[in-house]
Amino acid sequence: MKTLLFTKEIEATAQKVWDVLWNPETYSKWTSAFNPDDPESGSMQTDWQVGGKTLFLGNSGNGMVATIKSIDEPYELVFEHLGEMIDGREDTTSERVKVWAGSLEEYYLTEQNGITTLRTSVQIPDGDEVEEIMDRGFTEGLEVVKRLAEQ
Repeated sequence: MKTLLFTKEIEATAQKVWDVLWNPETYSKWTSAFNPDDPESGSMQTDWQVGGKTLFLGNSGNGMVATIKSIDEPYELVFEHLGEMIDGREDTTSERVKVWAGSLEEYYLTEQNGITTLRTSVQIPDGDEVEEIMDRGFTEGLEVVKRLAEQ
Protein backbone atom coordinates (compact mmCIF):
# COMPACT_ATOMS: atom_id res chain seq x y z
CA MET A 1 0.00 0.00 0.00
CA LYS A 2 0.99 3.56 -0.67
CA THR A 3 -0.11 6.43 1.59
CA LEU A 4 -0.98 9.81 0.11
CA LEU A 5 -0.72 12.72 2.58
CA PHE A 6 -2.42 16.11 2.43
CA THR A 7 -2.18 19.05 4.85
CA LYS A 8 -4.16 22.29 4.91
CA GLU A 9 -3.91 25.24 7.32
CA ILE A 10 -7.35 26.80 7.87
CA GLU A 11 -8.23 30.00 9.74
CA ALA A 12 -11.19 28.51 11.60
CA THR A 13 -11.89 26.40 14.66
CA ALA A 14 -11.53 22.64 14.48
CA GLN A 15 -15.29 22.31 15.01
CA LYS A 16 -16.04 24.60 12.04
CA VAL A 17 -13.68 22.60 9.80
CA TRP A 18 -15.24 19.34 11.05
CA ASP A 19 -18.70 20.67 10.25
CA VAL A 20 -17.64 21.65 6.72
CA LEU A 21 -16.12 18.21 6.17
CA TRP A 22 -19.09 16.15 7.36
CA ASN A 23 -22.33 18.17 7.12
CA PRO A 24 -24.41 17.02 4.12
CA GLU A 25 -24.78 20.61 2.81
CA THR A 26 -21.02 21.08 2.47
CA TYR A 27 -19.76 17.49 2.08
CA SER A 28 -20.89 17.33 -1.55
CA LYS A 29 -19.22 20.66 -2.31
CA TRP A 30 -15.71 19.56 -1.36
CA THR A 31 -16.01 15.96 -2.54
CA SER A 32 -17.11 17.04 -6.02
CA ALA A 33 -13.37 17.41 -6.72
CA PHE A 34 -13.19 13.60 -6.85
CA ASN A 35 -15.74 13.49 -9.67
CA PRO A 36 -15.66 16.77 -11.64
CA ASP A 37 -18.03 15.35 -14.30
CA ASP A 38 -20.78 15.10 -11.68
CA PRO A 39 -20.44 18.15 -9.39
CA GLU A 40 -22.20 18.09 -6.04
CA SER A 41 -22.67 14.34 -6.47
CA GLY A 42 -21.09 13.08 -3.29
CA SER A 43 -23.06 11.89 -0.32
CA MET A 44 -22.09 10.07 2.82
CA GLN A 45 -24.42 7.86 4.81
CA THR A 46 -23.16 6.77 8.21
CA ASP A 47 -24.38 5.74 11.64
CA TRP A 48 -21.33 7.54 13.17
CA GLN A 49 -20.50 4.38 15.16
CA VAL A 50 -17.10 2.71 15.43
CA GLY A 51 -17.52 -0.57 13.58
CA GLY A 52 -20.77 0.63 11.98
CA LYS A 53 -21.45 1.16 8.30
CA THR A 54 -20.51 4.17 6.18
CA LEU A 55 -21.34 4.56 2.49
CA PHE A 56 -19.67 7.12 0.20
CA LEU A 57 -21.97 7.38 -2.83
CA GLY A 58 -22.31 9.27 -6.08
CA ASN A 59 -25.61 10.20 -7.72
CA SER A 60 -25.67 6.79 -9.43
CA GLY A 61 -25.71 5.09 -6.02
CA ASN A 62 -22.32 3.51 -6.68
CA GLY A 63 -19.42 4.13 -4.35
CA MET A 64 -17.45 2.84 -1.41
CA VAL A 65 -18.37 0.81 1.68
CA ALA A 66 -16.40 1.58 4.83
CA THR A 67 -16.55 1.52 8.60
CA ILE A 68 -15.44 4.05 11.17
CA LYS A 69 -12.31 2.76 12.87
CA SER A 70 -12.00 5.69 15.29
CA ILE A 71 -13.78 8.97 15.95
CA ASP A 72 -13.09 11.86 18.33
CA GLU A 73 -15.13 14.86 17.18
CA PRO A 74 -13.82 17.37 16.12
CA TYR A 75 -10.24 16.12 16.09
CA GLU A 76 -10.11 12.67 14.50
CA LEU A 77 -12.02 10.48 12.08
CA VAL A 78 -10.55 7.31 10.58
CA PHE A 79 -12.38 5.18 8.04
CA GLU A 80 -11.44 1.65 7.04
CA HIS A 81 -12.49 0.80 3.49
CA LEU A 82 -14.25 -2.53 3.13
CA GLY A 83 -15.53 -2.67 -0.43
CA GLU A 84 -17.71 -1.11 -3.11
CA MET A 85 -21.38 -0.43 -3.64
CA ILE A 86 -22.32 -1.27 -7.23
CA ASP A 87 -25.86 -1.27 -8.61
CA GLY A 88 -27.29 -1.26 -5.09
CA ARG A 89 -25.22 -4.26 -3.94
CA GLU A 90 -22.29 -4.33 -1.57
CA ASP A 91 -19.16 -6.08 -2.80
CA THR A 92 -16.70 -6.86 -0.03
CA THR A 93 -15.39 -10.19 -1.30
CA SER A 94 -14.37 -9.90 -4.98
CA GLU A 95 -10.73 -9.96 -5.98
CA ARG A 96 -11.13 -6.36 -7.20
CA VAL A 97 -11.95 -5.05 -3.72
CA LYS A 98 -9.63 -7.39 -1.80
CA VAL A 99 -6.69 -5.46 -3.27
CA TRP A 100 -7.51 -2.39 -1.21
CA ALA A 101 -9.89 -3.67 1.48
CA GLY A 102 -8.62 -2.61 4.89
CA SER A 103 -7.03 0.58 3.59
CA LEU A 104 -7.44 3.63 5.80
CA GLU A 105 -8.65 7.16 5.10
CA GLU A 106 -7.69 9.42 8.01
CA TYR A 107 -8.63 12.97 9.06
CA TYR A 108 -6.78 14.66 11.95
CA LEU A 109 -7.50 18.22 13.04
CA THR A 110 -5.37 20.21 15.48
CA GLU A 111 -6.21 23.75 16.53
CA GLN A 112 -3.87 26.43 17.82
CA ASN A 113 -4.55 30.17 18.09
CA GLY A 114 -7.62 30.01 15.84
CA ILE A 115 -5.82 28.07 13.09
CA THR A 116 -6.74 24.47 12.38
CA THR A 117 -4.29 22.15 10.69
CA LEU A 118 -6.14 19.46 8.77
CA ARG A 119 -4.00 16.40 8.03
CA THR A 120 -5.56 13.84 5.74
CA SER A 121 -4.18 10.58 4.43
CA VAL A 122 -5.49 7.80 2.26
CA GLN A 123 -3.97 4.39 1.54
CA ILE A 124 -4.12 3.05 -2.00
CA PRO A 125 -2.65 -0.05 -3.62
CA ASP A 126 0.79 0.46 -5.19
CA GLY A 127 0.50 1.37 -8.86
CA ASP A 128 -3.28 1.83 -8.66
CA GLU A 129 -4.92 4.05 -11.28
CA VAL A 130 -6.91 5.77 -8.53
CA GLU A 131 -3.83 7.69 -7.32
CA GLU A 132 -4.40 10.57 -9.75
CA ILE A 133 -8.09 10.81 -8.78
CA MET A 134 -7.27 10.82 -5.06
CA ASP A 135 -4.45 13.34 -5.47
CA ARG A 136 -6.65 15.75 -7.44
CA GLY A 137 -9.68 15.14 -5.22
CA PHE A 138 -7.93 15.83 -1.94
CA THR A 139 -5.79 18.71 -3.25
CA GLU A 140 -8.76 20.55 -4.79
CA GLY A 141 -11.31 19.36 -2.24
CA LEU A 142 -9.38 20.52 0.82
CA GLU A 143 -9.00 23.94 -0.80
CA VAL A 144 -12.82 24.07 -0.93
CA VAL A 145 -12.96 23.02 2.75
CA LYS A 146 -10.61 25.91 3.56
CA ARG A 147 -12.68 28.42 1.60
CA LEU A 148 -15.97 27.29 3.16
CA ALA A 149 -14.62 27.14 6.72
CA GLU A 150 -13.02 30.58 6.48
CA GLN A 151 -16.27 32.29 5.34
